[in-house]
Amino acid sequence: MPTVTELFDEINTRLADPAKAGTSVASYRFDLSGEDGGEYHILLEGGKGEAGAGAPENPNTTISMAASDFVALSTGQLDPTMAFMTGKIKVRGDMGLAMKLQTLLR
Repeated sequence: MPTVTELFDEINTRLADPAKAGTSVASYRFDLSGEDGGEYHILLEGGKGEAGAGAPENPNTTISMAASDFVALSTGQLDPTMAFMTGKIKVRGDMGLAMKLQTLLR
């Protein structure tokens, strides 16, 4: 099972591809609790993207969840819709941007 840091490193590598980064301008903050938790970010702008540790200034969307649930979600073991409906994922800010994350995480 990968760690949260490994997953964000992988996302960062994927975002080097403009096709993956897309045309969105967005700033995501991840507030992950529990073991291996912490604050992480994904930034998208002009076909470029960057992901890693630390919280961005003024994020469009903040996603709060357990670090273990983030790993399960990123590896396809947790359905994003079910996780949201059961309260495992909490989203503040732009819900439309949160929905677009699914393509980045897999």
